[in-house]
Amino acid sequence: MTDRSHPGAAHKIKVSHLNFYYGAFQALYDVSLDVPANRITALIGPSGCGKSTFLRTLNRMYETARSARAEGAVLLEDESIFDMDVTVLRRRVGMVFQKSNPFPKSIFDNVAFGLRVNGTTGKAALREAVEKSLRRAALWDEVKDKLHRSAYGLSGGQQQRLCIARALAVDPDVLLLDEPSSALDPIATAKIEDLLFTLKEFCTVVIVTHSMQQAARVADYTGFFLLGRFIEFNKTEILFKTPAQKETEDYITGRFG
Repeated sequence: MTDRSHPGAAHKIKVSHLNFYYGAFQALYDVSLDVPANRITALIGPSGCGKSTFLRTLNRMYETARSARAEGAVLLEDESIFDMDVTVLRRRVGMVFQKSNPFPKSIFDNVAFGLRVNGTTGKAALREAVEKSLRRAALWDEVKDKLHRSAYGLSGGQQQRLCIARALAVDPDVLLLDEPSSALDPIATAKIEDLLFTLKEFCTVVIVTHSMQQAARVADYTGFFLLGRFIEFNKTEILFKTPAQKETEDYITGRFG
């Protein structure tokens, strides 16, 4: 089994012996992974292999399903996520979903939503934080003259970047992205990918992608899931060029999946 710790890199999240269940069905088996800080980690694998389920454990999003439960350890900077207040956890570990989900509010109010929930109410502070977040999401120049118009007036790619800006507004330590560009055209996808390179300057990024090409383009590290098991993890270039496990090689070369 490949080394999942990479001692030369600082780690933001440490996952140890994670098992996950939906009722009686086990979706993840004994997953261990150290997520490097301020890097992009991509998770690849065939549909239904557990990568999105794994992503949802990192901010306990799975708790919306009544029969779901996790066993094992997940540490965010040495603090167990299972002992944290879930609101605090989701502020520190933000998430962007496959389908953009802007609120039925203005562009400004979408980005300001989390700030207000967390107690920022001053108009000047909100304006400054909203602009900062939209700039970080590479959207400011496109929307600065229509901040008080409905978010639904934006294109699909812009809506997804708006959701990224909304997640970034509360300065998360980690940003989780679940196939964020799978519904977008190639131009919008390229904008999202360009954005990812800048995001890792101030947060740790974990992205689930069905596209091995996307993982190869954007990720510093890549992990491969298969049938609920974490097969291999390494620097992206090494994993794609010289995978250590036959299952990984078979998937990358198109022999299955």
